[in-house]
Amino acid sequence: MLLTNNLGYPRIGAQRELKKACEAFWSGKISRKELLEAGLKIRTSNWKIQQEMGIDLIPSNDFSFYDQVLDMTLMVGAIPQRYYNLAANKSAEHELELYFAMARGFQHDGIDVTAMEMTKWFDTNYHYLVPEFIKNQNFSLFSEKIINEYYEAKQLGIETKPVLVGPISYLLLGKEKEQGFNRLDLIDSLLPVYERIIEALKNYGVKWIQLDEPFLSLDLDDKTLALYKQVYKRLAKSTGGIKVIVATYFEGLKDNAEVALNLPVDALHIDLVRDRQQLETILRLIPEKLTLSLGVVDGRNIWKNNYDKSLELIDTATKKLGENRVWVAPSCSLLHVPCDLDNEDNEKTLPKEVKDWLAFAKQKLEEVKDLSVLAENRQESSPAYQHYIENQTSQERRRTSTLIHHIDVKERVATIADEDIQRKSTFPERKARQLETLKLPLFPTTTIGSFPQTKEVRSWRAKLKKGVITREEYDELIKEETKDAIKWQEDAGLDVLVHGEFERNDMVEYFGEQLQGYVFTKNGWVQSYGSRCVKPPVLFGDVSRTQDMTVYWTSYAQSLTSLPVKGMLTGPVTILQWSFVRDDQPRSETTFQIALAIRDEVLALEKAGIKIIQIDEPAIREGLPLRKADQRNYLNWAVKAFRLSAAGVADDRQIHTHMCYSEFNDIIADIAALDADVITIETSRSQMELLDAFANFNYPNDIGPGVYDIHSPRIPSKEEMILLLEKAKAVIDYKQLWVNPDCGLKTRAWPETKAALDAMVGAAKDLRSVKETV
Repeated sequence: MLLTNNLGYPRIGAQRELKKACEAFWSGKISRKELLEAGLKIRTSNWKIQQEMGIDLIPSNDFSFYDQVLDMTLMVGAIPQRYYNLAANKSAEHELELYFAMARGFQHDGIDVTAMEMTKWFDTNYHYLVPEFIKNQNFSLFSEKIINEYYEAKQLGIETKPVLVGPISYLLLGKEKEQGFNRLDLIDSLLPVYERIIEALKNYGVKWIQLDEPFLSLDLDDKTLALYKQVYKRLAKSTGGIKVIVATYFEGLKDNAEVALNLPVDALHIDLVRDRQQLETILRLIPEKLTLSLGVVDGRNIWKNNYDKSLELIDTATKKLGENRVWVAPSCSLLHVPCDLDNEDNEKTLPKEVKDWLAFAKQKLEEVKDLSVLAENRQESSPAYQHYIENQTSQERRRTSTLIHHIDVKERVATIADEDIQRKSTFPERKARQLETLKLPLFPTTTIGSFPQTKEVRSWRAKLKKGVITREEYDELIKEETKDAIKWQEDAGLDVLVHGEFERNDMVEYFGEQLQGYVFTKNGWVQSYGSRCVKPPVLFGDVSRTQDMTVYWTSYAQSLTSLPVKGMLTGPVTILQWSFVRDDQPRSETTFQIALAIRDEVLALEKAGIKIIQIDEPAIREGLPLRKADQRNYLNWAVKAFRLSAAGVADDRQIHTHMCYSEFNDIIADIAALDADVITIETSRSQMELLDAFANFNYPNDIGPGVYDIHSPRIPSKEEMILLLEKAKAVIDYKQLWVNPDCGLKTRAWPETKAALDAMVGAAKDLRSVKETV
């Protein structure tokens, strides 16, 4: 039987135990000891599940209280200087305090430090904490988490494979915080820490370690490829007695294959879901004795594996290499999928017919095990063969289902015309009309959309679902909350208001619930960042809009004030990216279907008298293919989809969009091509660094660089925000600038939200008064 290999398992717990424990710890409701016990309980459960599933190489150190890259930063002692006071005491208690301060910021006992910058993990919706490097960066073994967690599993009788971010990928994930050096220059200072870690693991009897090097699947220059050879040649000298697997994922190796295959390691993992065709090249170039881990089960999506297609790849590899040199694995860590399909028991939201097509993390391990057995033995009497028959039957049921395809939707996409993606006039002409209509001041203030969803607001939604309260009672409660939010915004002096989104569960799920082609899970949670979990809806079929989705609540809010209230929509690319998307047609086709549905909603809001409409696209950068050769095609259809959703309104209607935690330098021309009247972006954690792309490009439309980091509980001062706005004014014409937080405020509490927004409005007024007196 072929060995089975797993790269990582969901760390949040099947019932989001990690989220609940972390948030209880942060609020002082549980002790540090209780938090650590909750983490151990999740790890233990994960290891035992994988052991029971028959996984041979079970990962450890894939658990994290916040983020695996932050874990690595603490492990190698790359602690930014602003945290040195917190780092001075290296007790376990202070290590956890330091860890969360780096993740979330810290404001207590006279210490006030900002959180580390956060950005997207390659082309996923997972966010990692960006390592910060200085020219003479010192590294040291600061945290022994990887050793401790291996020992925990060992005490349970479970042999695990410790997982680390590989040294080159770790450096490439970071940022230089001063000029005059390249972060890869730090490799000689970093490697001794890796060698110490490996030596310590060796002393504990570790058999395998996994070094994640996802950058090997990206475009690399010759210098970086040469560095891979040097680094792994050096590490090979310290790994005697421990076998090493280098894991690549999210793309094919392509032109990096020869370097990756000839690293002095024992096994190489490749992603055959993202690039099935690379296997032919890999098998042609693979050296003798190197073991190949085949990522044939999709670690990024929730559809059942097609056993026939996977077995074809496995058979090809085993014929060339033999069964001893081939492992079966998911394509990447299962961090990106929900825990267990067995927890789904609501047939109203997830019909039995669609559930039959799905597999979550636990089921994907079953698929890995089945494939490893079937690759060697396909006797009809075996349980694995019965699973094979069930798998093929399920595939056929999905292929022939009448739920999926709708000819009217397909025909509408086929008839999209050029005029459907063009605003009637240029931006300068539109801006003149909008200034006349809206009469906004310089540095207009707004928020990104959502306000805090308190325990009470969430409880109302739960009571409605359970039938404890009626729809009419629920609506009255939401109306009161909306009325209070509008009143508070008026009193605070905000210029463009929002209704607060109290009726919404999630910015994608809310729309999916009102669109044809979607179903929903009860416990299909995945981690987005830290304790923030999302429950992506399942987009299984053709998408269409059959009714108004947001008009009622936006119109109600607008009826309460004379100030403009934004209509709040999620854009087509983000709805695609943040759903579990069907894999039976091109993603572009699905996106155009969604765009037409959003366009219909935009026009309905315009008809209802809404003057400003925000179409959020935080995931547009996230969807960018990792290889440059594939990016132009994506950008063409992604820009077209946004414009299709927005272009039908009159010139005096102002279209906003929002993007967060993205690097824009390489796609800034395409961001401009969206032709949104106003774009709001995250810039506070990066101290306005991300604004440089817009300045260098001479971005023509209006822009709101976020001055308030909503992902941290700390409250910034008015002076701090003025400083950020002064930085923005230095690179962007002040007449283009809006003032806003960097993201929605759903996850924050009201006291900190009000204090921060009061400071934000004060900062805008101060800048406004200076300009008005000049």
